[in-house]
Amino acid sequence: MNTRASTPTAPTAASGERSPSRITEWDALRGFALCGILLINIPQITRLSPASDSTTSNLVSDGLGMVVEGHFYPIFAFLFGLSFALFLDGAERRSKHPRLLLVRRLVFLGLLGVGHHLLQPGEALLPYAIAGLLVLLPASWLPNAVLVPVSVLVAVAGFTAASGGTFSIPGLFLLGLACARTGLADTAPRRPGRLRVVLAVAVLLSVPTVWAELVYPVDGPLASRISALAGVLGAIGYAAAFLLVLRTRLGRPVRALFEPLGRMALTNYLTATLIVVAVAGALGLHESSAWSTALLLALIILAIQAAFSRRWLRKFRYGPVEWVLRSITWWELVPLRRRSVPAGGIASAR
Repeated sequence: MNTRASTPTAPTAASGERSPSRITEWDALRGFALCGILLINIPQITRLSPASDSTTSNLVSDGLGMVVEGHFYPIFAFLFGLSFALFLDGAERRSKHPRLLLVRRLVFLGLLGVGHHLLQPGEALLPYAIAGLLVLLPASWLPNAVLVPVSVLVAVAGFTAASGGTFSIPGLFLLGLACARTGLADTAPRRPGRLRVVLAVAVLLSVPTVWAELVYPVDGPLASRISALAGVLGAIGYAAAFLLVLRTRLGRPVRALFEPLGRMALTNYLTATLIVVAVAGALGLHESSAWSTALLLALIILAIQAAFSRRWLRKFRYGPVEWVLRSITWWELVPLRRRSVPAGGIASAR
């Protein structure tokens, strides 16, 4: 559990970026994962105590540890790699030096991470930027016949030979890149049969893994690896289940709720930290065991961000921080205000 608690959690570099090939389901999935990320980030920022005399606080703490902690950062890391590939595809059509744009983009993310680290030591923008430069950028030259097996091997190694956490980021990045490059990003959300199989396999494998996590000694040599495996299986299950929900009658309202959050994930991630830091003292959260208060704060922040994101994106094409990131990437002030609402809710790429 401790290993997963220290795992960097952050939105993808391309959150809020739109391109004709972007699938809105991935944005909604990112918004869904953002909710889980905040539930874990608040205890990290405020250094909440895992134990409490309050039964309610203990239930909240244990519940978050079982069903949230470690289950959402793999989704973000995967989507980072996927978004990297989508942006590179668009940049190759518009620039003679597309990878230079990506370098500029990743460097700016890293600088954001340096500043964000002062408020949240467990933040992930800086490690994401470093891994993007050292792993994703070189991998973008690999042919699919090499990229696919390499991504699988690196991902497996990140959760077995290593203990998940930061070590899993390169593999998850590569899996997202491979998913986009092989076309799975275009077809997977619209293949409910395959998603059901993925969900079933994830659930079946999660049962013995969660059982092992419960009975295995916390200080045992394999504890962190078991927790990491339980987390990634949970992430796969959550992602498959969420994408399946989008194919049902509930899909439209669920997408309407989570897609704006996902499109502005970078803005929402950073502003959530600012809000938590600003109000934590007044709420008595610092080094306390007020898990119920932390949960309530997370729900309030998410409700405000969901409403704000939806309202903002009616008038503007990108979130505020996403627009700055995109302008620096292209080294020009890209249009921000929306001229008209495109069909399907997808704004133009540039």
